Amino acid sequence: MWQLGLPPLEIVARTAIVYVLFLAALRLFGKREVGQFTLFDLALVLLAANALQPAITGSDQSIPGAAIIITTIFVLNGVVAQLRRRVPLVRRLLEFQPTVIGRDGAWLPEALDSQGLDPDDLGAALREHGLDSIKDMKLAVLEQDGSLSIVPTDGNGVRIRARRRLYKHHG
Repeated sequence: MWQLGLPPLEIVARTAIVYVLFLAALRLFGKREVGQFTLFDLALVLLAANALQPAITGSDQSIPGAAIIITTIFVLNGVVAQLRRRVPLVRRLLEFQPTVIGRDGAWLPEALDSQGLDPDDLGAALREHGLDSIKDMKLAVLEQDGSLSIVPTDGNGVRIRARRRLYKHHG
């Protein structure tokens, strides 16, 4: 329980490699936040984490090994967060760009297809922004964080909601 089964540097290296691979997979996953995961998305992440665990721990099942892994993950996450804030290239690699999905009362089919947006979600977004019809929409943007911004045609400003609904990217 207290005896390391692997050298500490190997545990750090295994953890760092798996962290980078998992981060890359999440980046390719799409504009999705944990709060908008479907049951299938949650199952995918949990199964992936379970499948990756042996790659991180190897033959080590010790408490000091677990402490090294947890510390490594938190340090890597902090480093990535700082790099994302300070290095524009890292920000571009890790974050999505906003995508215009509707303009002047019409959805943009290519944008909707590329983002995998569901028509039911789009209708809900219009209603959440107080619009009765798509014809009342001047601009709709799928933001980098997965939320949907809608500017009404009447020019009376954008209604801000306290709870931001996030929209799925199926792909």
